[in-house]
Amino acid sequence: MVTKIVLEKMRFHAFHGVMPEETIVGGEYEVTLSLDVDFSKAMETDDLEGTINYAVVYDLVKEEMHLPSKLIEHVAGRILKSVKQRFPQIEEMEVKVSKLNPPVLGEMEKATVVVRA
Repeated sequence: MVTKIVLEKMRFHAFHGVMPEETIVGGEYEVTLSLDVDFSKAMETDDLEGTINYAVVYDLVKEEMHLPSKLIEHVAGRILKSVKQRFPQIEEMEVKVSKLNPPVLGEMEKATVVVRA
């Protein structure tokens, strides 16, 4: 059975970016994770042991978001690695990291990177 857990639009204020002011003032970011994991045991038993504790996943994402990086690609890769190390039962995972209102000479809602493994 293919089962999926999606943690959508986690919001963080963080200090990622190439521009010097981004590392001082910071900016708003959004992270969405999609985890393919067999949680059929939890469906049967109503026991947390049969699934992924998304409070722990959130804390892992929060830790990585608070470590400044120049590139959101780097942040996304760190999140992927951290969550998969903590939960090896994840069969496949997708991480989306979005920088809201990125500093461009124009109007842009967000810039997003997506990594899968």
